[in-house]
Amino acid sequence: MDRASRIRPENSERMNSLSIQPAEHDRAQSEFCNWLVGDRESLRKGERTRKDLMVACAELLASEPFDRLTVSGLCKAAGVAHGTFYVYFDNLNTILAEVLGLFVDYVQILIRSAARQGEAPVRDTTAAYYALFKANAGLMKCLIMGIDAFPEARATFQRLNNDWAEIVVRSLKRQSQAGFSNEDEMMRRAYALGGMVDQYLTALFVTEDPWIASISQDPEAVIATLTDIWMKGMKG
Repeated sequence: MDRASRIRPENSERMNSLSIQPAEHDRAQSEFCNWLVGDRESLRKGERTRKDLMVACAELLASEPFDRLTVSGLCKAAGVAHGTFYVYFDNLNTILAEVLGLFVDYVQILIRSAARQGEAPVRDTTAAYYALFKANAGLMKCLIMGIDAFPEARATFQRLNNDWAEIVVRSLKRQSQAGFSNEDEMMRRAYALGGMVDQYLTALFVTEDPWIASISQDPEAVIATLTDIWMKGMKG
């Protein structure tokens, strides 16, 4: 079973919701870990142990800075002996790179699903990204803010940015809503606008800027603003 097939339709719909209430936040936060667990029960013991280490890593990254992650803490969370870690991974960077790579796969699958669901793909993908960012702020922080300290995250985050930009450009071209026919110009604008979205959501969910938070109480209003910026920026 491939990774994409493990996401159930109801999970995609939940993550694409525009109104994630506080009571729903913890449930949404575990969706990536649930997906990561996947077909664990059908695996051999050694493969299950490796999977448990990766899930524990994802859970810890959701609540703790990645630079505080230790092998001993990870093994304790996974319920395995310290030496067991090195049977499956060379070091922390190895498991971090794999978990973050899978997280980007997860984000891409849900973003692509959102783009295909309705008649407003830019708004739908923006809404899905907002929900994903909110539910996985710790993992997004690793990608966006941890690049210098963790070089392995650089290529992973670049892959995510490229995929996002291509989705927006393709969607607008199909709907003849882009103001430019030059592919390079459209991609430049998509990258620039995507950076603005990341900066805003990082301030809102990661660094928790109180001024940004004070004007972002209504998720639908925030999504509408970001969508409007996308549409106007791509039209020129």
